[in-house]
Amino acid sequence: MSEKVGFIGLGIMGQGMTHNLLKAGVDLTVWNRTRSKAESIVTAGAQWADTPAALAHQCDIIITCVSDTPDVEAVILGEDGVLAGIKAGALVIDMSTISPHATREIAAKLAEKGAHMLDAPISGGSEGAAKGTLSIMVGGDVVQFDRAMPFFQAMGKAITHVGEQGAGQMVKLVNQVLVVITGLAVSEAMVFAQAGSLDLEKTLAAVSQGAAGSWMLSNRGPQMIQRDWRPGFTIDLQQKDLRLVLEAADQMGVPALGTSLVFNLYRTLQQQGLGSEGNHALVKALEHLSGFRVGDGV
Repeated sequence: MSEKVGFIGLGIMGQGMTHNLLKAGVDLTVWNRTRSKAESIVTAGAQWADTPAALAHQCDIIITCVSDTPDVEAVILGEDGVLAGIKAGALVIDMSTISPHATREIAAKLAEKGAHMLDAPISGGSEGAAKGTLSIMVGGDVVQFDRAMPFFQAMGKAITHVGEQGAGQMVKLVNQVLVVITGLAVSEAMVFAQAGSLDLEKTLAAVSQGAAGSWMLSNRGPQMIQRDWRPGFTIDLQQKDLRLVLEAADQMGVPALGTSLVFNLYRTLQQQGLGSEGNHALVKALEHLSGFRVGDGV
């Protein structure tokens, strides 16, 4: 992999992703708003850039993985942003989850500089980022997708080109609808099992391999039972994604009943100061309604 890669955003996902790029032998330069978060990856062999513009000037491929649409716009379009330093022919890969409309606008501005863009949001939580097993859904030109494939393969396992610019973001929103409504099902089932005085671990083992099985059940169910609220993905970030789903659904005239319900349940948890907990803490909203507490007596 001869192309130099820059990576912007060293949060809960970016940490694992950058370490896996280094393991794959990538020539890596990084930038993060809080420099202290870059210490471990710089120690592991990455270089540091003082600004996103400086990073873009040094790199052929620039990956962004930040929290929200305004953050992507700031690091790419803002003062000392990627756009200010990018070279013609360079490729920007945005692995954040943001507005599909904003994605297309950013891509157009990069194209004016002769640069390319892929939207490549990810799923799999911090575990997938650390293990290099992320699901990556990619929108944009197929030639650029092929160019990026070796780098995607360093970070993920299920890598799918899903369509034109912005399609990656739309597929990610589909993913989030499935994640949160499945999460609600797991939460409701766990509270139901608790109220029925069942052995929760045996119940989980009994149902997880059949038609009711899911990634959320197998990975987040045990955390609910142990009352381990460490985030693979926080409530606050999940809410940001659900807001994007509901905005897009409103624009398209599509009912999003389950997503809206989960969004409002999460809002009650945010009001209690629980936004930094893992998204599986959704079960707490049902606990508050029912009076039962999952894991009591385990």
